[in-house]
Amino acid sequence: LMVVPKRHSFDLEQLDHEELEDLFFLLKTSIRVLKKTLKPHGFNLGINIGVVGGAGEKHIHFHIVPRWTGDTNFMPVLGETKIIPEYLENTYQKLRSAFRDLSLLKKGQKRERKK
Repeated sequence: LMVVPKRHSFDLEQLDHEELEDLFFLLKTSIRVLKKTLKPHGFNLGINIGVVGGAGEKHIHFHIVPRWTGDTNFMPVLGETKIIPEYLENTYQKLRSAFRDLSLLKKGQKRERKK
């Protein structure tokens, strides 16, 4: 799963405090959804900044890789080695449904910020 800030930016330093807060809130929420729907044993979170750092896109984003005991390690998963015991469309539908069920992300609702 990829988590991407709304505003186009190349680096974390370009994001303001509110954007960083929103990004990490979405990371936390996404992990909660993945736990509920896919029941992984753990996670790898990754962010690549700059071409030398492995960034393929000029828009900062986080990778959330669910992990299970005995699966392949983190780098081959991101390096185009794909061992997936479920069709991606099925996973997409599960996650889509779970995100829709979260009251925090329902259309028209905004999360309150601490002042």
